[in-house]
Amino acid sequence: MSHEGPDPPTDRESPVGEPVIRGDPRVTGQRPEEAVEFDPDDPESLERAAETVRQFAGDTAGQGDTVYMLRGAAACAALVRGEGSYRAAADRADGEATVAFIRKWSRVHDLPRSIRTQVAMGHIAPTAAKHIARVSGEARLQIAWAALDADLTVRQVRSVASAVKDGVSVADALREEGVTLGEITLELPPDVYQELRRRAALEGVDPSEIVADALGRRLE
Repeated sequence: MSHEGPDPPTDRESPVGEPVIRGDPRVTGQRPEEAVEFDPDDPESLERAAETVRQFAGDTAGQGDTVYMLRGAAACAALVRGEGSYRAAADRADGEATVAFIRKWSRVHDLPRSIRTQVAMGHIAPTAAKHIARVSGEARLQIAWAALDADLTVRQVRSVASAVKDGVSVADALREEGVTLGEITLELPPDVYQELRRRAALEGVDPSEIVADALGRRLE
């Protein structure tokens, strides 16, 4: 089945620094007014971003807090936008905030909402998100969903992302880790499962073909 219709977004669509995920109580339990917003065009907000980046780079206490890490990523991205370059952002933040550090976390902030939501919910580790953000286009989505479905470790995500950066296809890179791109386990209601199996048997096809065809029409 070929994909038709609009391509899924593979980069951030909302403004830099805006707490779209962090301000969603359904995802983080945090009310919108509690989420810190960083405006790269506001001097005071930019100073707050610089201070946040400085603390984020030097503090490991919040490393297990996904919202804390997404806030740090937002601050990095806003500081880069406001200062005009990674180097200028690092100089403004000072401390332990290196160019490499700010670049990595800015890229996490640039990930599409669908992936950032999974990070905020703790389903994708922020450290894994840093590696997913190293690649571009649909490779980001493919690696992220494979990480969820195959329970990939951060090391495996890093290995796959590195291979893709070197020109290897996502499918081949995942295969090296023993994972098949697109493989997912579904739990169906018994009556749906029974009918799926019956039709697949009568048509002489694999159940996945029927599921792919039905989902393709549903998601167009």
